[in-house]
Amino acid sequence: QVQLEESGGGFVQAGGSLGLSCVVSGRTVTTYAMGWFRQAPGKEREFVTAITWSGGSAYYADSVKGRFTISRGTAKNSVSLQMNSLKPEDTAVYYCAADRVEVIQEPEKEYDLWGQGTQVTVSL
Repeated sequence: QVQLEESGGGFVQAGGSLGLSCVVSGRTVTTYAMGWFRQAPGKEREFVTAITWSGGSAYYADSVKGRFTISRGTAKNSVSLQMNSLKPEDTAVYYCAADRVEVIQEPEKEYDLWGQGTQVTVSL
């Protein structure tokens, strides 16, 4: 059974930090990029960041550039998101996703495996 399990998230004050983790299991596709998306209340889901299979290249949305860092685990089936200098506008449900290919793609339709989402809430 293919699964994508997220952990982390929670509640933090503005300026604080949180970390998210995601692990893929049971997948037959051996090389794939992974990314994080988020959906704030009343808004569409949006791209946050993604990282290549090798972990050597990452891409960030302008809104999080310089504050968020995505990294790939040694085993390649996991990815982490370190979020620093959090702002209230970062409040959202964050979703981990695995792509079909190993290069970075932004459109969510390119990702075929999704986590259940984890809540991140940033207060003033």
